[in-house]
Amino acid sequence: MFRADSLRAFALYEVLLGLTIFVVGILALGRSVENCLNASALSAEDNRVRLILSNRMSEIQTTPGLPDPAKETKIDTGYGVVRLTQKTVQTPLTEADGTELSGLQTVTLTAEWLRGGVRQSRSLEFYVYRGS
Repeated sequence: MFRADSLRAFALYEVLLGLTIFVVGILALGRSVENCLNASALSAEDNRVRLILSNRMSEIQTTPGLPDPAKETKIDTGYGVVRLTQKTVQTPLTEADGTELSGLQTVTLTAEWLRGGVRQSRSLEFYVYRGS
């Protein structure tokens, strides 16, 4: 009689141990899914900001005339407001023979936004030539 009770108790411990392992596995799986969703959201947000910078760069490059010396715009995305700052400076360029080229501008675009209360930023610098 004592042996039959101990075998049943041992079977109960096996079930409890198996159930514990199952619960820990499910919790770990849930955490992994949460991490994947967060990474996907961050990637989408970064792609949105890169697209904003790329579009503004294309707009500046294709617009005739000199770019604005300074400009700031706020763009509302699905992930919050992105502040886009543009700064343009004249860039002197001298060739090997000493000839100075005029009309070269360095444009710096900076996108700033908040992610989880922390300020994030991306910058893009490129040249625009409007020769004479």
